[in-house]
Amino acid sequence: MERIASSIIYVGTGVVITLELLLGGMCISIILGLLMSVLRYNGICRCFINAVISVIRGTPVILQLSFIYFTIPGLLGIKLTTIGAGVIAFGFNSSAYVAEILRAGIESIPKGQFEAARTLEIPTSHMWRDIILPQVVRNILPAMMGEVIALLKETALIATIGGMDLMRRSQTLAAERFEYFMPLCIAGAYYYCLVLFIEFIGRKIERSEKYAKGV
Repeated sequence: MERIASSIIYVGTGVVITLELLLGGMCISIILGLLMSVLRYNGICRCFINAVISVIRGTPVILQLSFIYFTIPGLLGIKLTTIGAGVIAFGFNSSAYVAEILRAGIESIPKGQFEAARTLEIPTSHMWRDIILPQVVRNILPAMMGEVIALLKETALIATIGGMDLMRRSQTLAAERFEYFMPLCIAGAYYYCLVLFIEFIGRKIERSEKYAKGV
């Protein structure tokens, strides 16, 4: 029991790095995804944005992570930590999917609302902030929760460049003890608990949105 407890604690210390990658990646993905979706809807740099999204979605996450960690420092002379490279890579990758989710959400809004806002001469920034985006967020919430969960599981790839997250710690423990079953089960249990927590938060937000609308 003592050995199992020590294993749970050792692997569990990787939760901090996993959450750092998740939260940092989500911040970048939401900002970039929102920017790309709004610009594309307004016809600004549409071809370029479509090309960027196509490339991101058409190449593996591990390739993008390796490119940012091993290639960018040599090209730009910038030294990146494993966490920094992971946050950039995961955020950049997720932004393409967030942009597509937001595109679908924006297109679900009746065009009459855009036309009414222009007729009433509501400033564009206020139209997006106060009228369009609140409705979009309600419409895309389930899809966004799915993207958060997908991003959480993708953070395990940081182990390939030495990041000591949940996955890497379980691999290290397995290599030390020549026993893979228990360490990997512990890591899997941590990931599963995090996914359940994200789903719980998502359901709470959905219920609060329904309550606010009187459903």
